[in-house]
Amino acid sequence: MQQFLVENKLLVGVLAGLLLGIVSRLLMLRTDYRQYPTHTHGRIIHISLGVIAAALGAVAVPALFKKDYTAITFLTLAAQQFRDVRKMERETLTKIDEQELVGRGSSYIEGIAMMFEGRNYLVIMTSMLTSLFSILINVWTGLLAGGLALLLVEKLKSGKSISHIASVKQGVVKVDGPDLFVDDIYIMNVGLKTNRDTIAERGMGFVLSPFNANGKVTISNLGQRQAILFDLATILGVFRDSGEPMLIPMAKLDMKDGRLAVFILPQERDAEKGKQIVLRVPILESAVRMPTEASVNRKEAGENG
Repeated sequence: MQQFLVENKLLVGVLAGLLLGIVSRLLMLRTDYRQYPTHTHGRIIHISLGVIAAALGAVAVPALFKKDYTAITFLTLAAQQFRDVRKMERETLTKIDEQELVGRGSSYIEGIAMMFEGRNYLVIMTSMLTSLFSILINVWTGLLAGGLALLLVEKLKSGKSISHIASVKQGVVKVDGPDLFVDDIYIMNVGLKTNRDTIAERGMGFVLSPFNANGKVTISNLGQRQAILFDLATILGVFRDSGEPMLIPMAKLDMKDGRLAVFILPQERDAEKGKQIVLRVPILESAVRMPTEASVNRKEAGENG
């Protein structure tokens, strides 16, 4: 066995890189509450792309060892292919979003599309590291390097959430004549009495208080607000049908202090669950703003955000 591993070091390195690359893609592939990627065809597409990415990363190392530098062009082609994957995901999710009662929004869609492209690059990194150390030293060292890369992949596959930048509490939904409030934050004008009665009966609200200026600007982003509404509506359900604009979930800012009020008519009225959902909503990369990093604001930066 040991002799076989030594005599076929390049082949073993490629196989080890391919194996760890596929494992890393499987670790990052999860169908969650957003039901994407879907069972089973969406999964097949992403697993197949993961196998291709793993093979490219694993084969690139022995090609370079043999001074076949033209092989690096395959990585360039891979980058183009994965950019096309990002475009495909964006177009698919945009089409799906048209049929949602509460949509994801373009910022959320772009974040998901970017994530699927980036995860293929993590697969290439894992397979390349595994293949490199397997060929340079031995297959066991390569597998160890691949295992460390998997730990990095596990860390990088998820980013920050609302809980890192703001606190969340349940707000009191109040209907004062035609005006709808969550705590003291104005949401909208509700004209029909039937809608006001429905809101008074089923309405639920939350108030997000940002920790600092970074969080204040981030939760004010329209895309980030839509992501919060989408996650709430997906998990708790939403008490509305098409053609009922008055019953649509909304998120409005308190212009004085930057708090964000979220209003929703859920199918499942569980305030504690709703609070946990809001806290776990991912922070969209396109929504992140860091004004405290500016030299004039640096003294206002806190530990959060």
